Amino acid sequence: MPIEFVGMARPNSGDETNHNAGDAFDKEHFLRLARVHEDAGFDRVLFAYGSGGRDPVASAAWFAAKFDRLGILLAHRPNVSAPTYAAQQFATLDQVSDGRLCIHFITGGNDQDQIREGDTFSKADRYVRTQEYIQILKRVWTSTEPFSHRGQFYQIDDFLAKVHSSRRPRPLISFGGSSPEAYAVGGAEADIYALWAEHLAGTVEQIKAVHAAARNAGRSSGDLPRIQAFFRFVIADTDDLAWERAEQLIARADTLRSAAPADSRARPSSPENEGSKRLQRIGDRGTRHDRAGLVHNTTEASGGGNAIALVGSPETITAALLDYYDIGVRIFHVRGFDTLNDSIAFGQHVVPRLRAEAERKETLAVAS
Repeated sequence: MPIEFVGMARPNSGDETNHNAGDAFDKEHFLRLARVHEDAGFDRVLFAYGSGGRDPVASAAWFAAKFDRLGILLAHRPNVSAPTYAAQQFATLDQVSDGRLCIHFITGGNDQDQIREGDTFSKADRYVRTQEYIQILKRVWTSTEPFSHRGQFYQIDDFLAKVHSSRRPRPLISFGGSSPEAYAVGGAEADIYALWAEHLAGTVEQIKAVHAAARNAGRSSGDLPRIQAFFRFVIADTDDLAWERAEQLIARADTLRSAAPADSRARPSSPENEGSKRLQRIGDRGTRHDRAGLVHNTTEASGGGNAIALVGSPETITAALLDYYDIGVRIFHVRGFDTLNDSIAFGQHVVPRLRAEAERKETLAVAS
């Protein structure tokens, strides 16, 4: 199975090391970054979701009209719309994009951000609701006769969709999380299971948990979710220069964060989601891990992006990602700290190397 690359459809130039002086949705920057990803050979880009941010569905539809190949990974929270409405919305977007849509469901790992939109359910209830929501969407997308549903969170009578996705039988479903509840829901329902990359041992542990949950849900070995992992990265011509750059980025990020308003720079000392807790525990055991891994608060281990950062030359980063390929990761979701320029460098120097090495490994595996 070929590997895939996922990037970020960031709506503006702001990130940990760059202040965004413009609008929260800068169309020109957004288009430029998307073109960089398409030219670099990425397979899809993530349209993230956060309360008060740009609408990912509207921006993804606009994007789909301007790009012919690059796919869409659309983040969606079940609390924001009824499942029947979402099913029609996503099927229409999949038609507009000629089957390029994958939907990433977010149960919600932060109570504060959920309640900003009026969602007061507990985390445990949110997982139950998310699974019911996904099951309804699947039924809407595949039903040829009207159906009714009576569940814990949704009641539907005599519903039949008039629009269906371009991809049959339905759009791809992505899910993530690092708790037993997340493994259970994603293992049962997802085509792709998204993890925040940890050190290799922790990632192996999570992949085993996801696949065990899928088997417990009755899925066969040939029907297990594909594994996606999210990595930050710091790239330079040599390993030494990359680690120097990492230190500079850490200093710049700390300066920007200290200059920001107190409420915008606050980081929870005890994050609510299990993925952040796991990254914190890894960071407590040391900064550097495996071949090229860095865990530091600048890599957002205490909240937000939540991923190990790979630091090194293109050759070192390629080798480090191949280590994750060897343990079962097939979709590489990556973001640097200077998002646009790092995406160019990654596309030029890592994407072709990693594709070629993964293809070589797959050929050898088939031959043996």
